[in-house]
Amino acid sequence: MKKIESKEMFLENIQEQTMAVFSANWCPDCHFLKTYIDDLVNSNPDWNFIYIDRDQNVDLCIELGILGIPSFIGYNKGEELGRFVDKNRKTQAEVQTFMNGLVG
Repeated sequence: MKKIESKEMFLENIQEQTMAVFSANWCPDCHFLKTYIDDLVNSNPDWNFIYIDRDQNVDLCIELGILGIPSFIGYNKGEELGRFVDKNRKTQAEVQTFMNGLVG
């Protein structure tokens, strides 16, 4: 998963089918995400996965309305396809179901 360092880098990376993963080091539910994110990436080769640290990209997260983490937003050709954004822990099955709904 590519780590995003700036808004410009973010905008460049959402031009293809991309799943943006918003997280932070201090977040317990984000640590839970680490138990399955590699499996999710490997199971979805048609998706480009990017990682955005909320604390290092606060302005971007505010602009995108990311209030809870971890959060996921799907993009293609720079356009948002859908979002899975709330403050609750997300399971691999929930994220996969969300992704499947974006490309149906």
